[in-house]
Amino acid sequence: MTLEALKAHAARQADEQSQWEEAWLDSGFVFTRENGQPLHPWKVSKAFHDHSRTAALPAIPLHGLRHSHATLALSSGVNPRIVSGRLGHPTVALTLDVYSHVLPQQDRGAAEAIADLLPVS
Repeated sequence: MTLEALKAHAARQADEQSQWEEAWLDSGFVFTRENGQPLHPWKVSKAFHDHSRTAALPAIPLHGLRHSHATLALSSGVNPRIVSGRLGHPTVALTLDVYSHVLPQQDRGAAEAIADLLPVS
């Protein structure tokens, strides 16, 4: 679903680029203004806030989505190395330092999985 949305966005952006012709600014960003210029960060944050309010979602800052993603991924058992890579952290240790509060929830499951491997006498 995400890939399809990005493909549709790329098609719209290619159309915008053809309309602007030589005036198009190739900023290298995936999400831009209609002339290719970078988006202003505060406008993106404001739009996120407005859409969240309209959808009656809890008020969190845009950056909170990053933390939500990491927390949900780790708590659902995604390998910390993968989560670290997705976040762009230089080391898995940094990811685990920041999000270690999620891992105690998995402690019981880990203990049970190891216990299941041991022979019962």
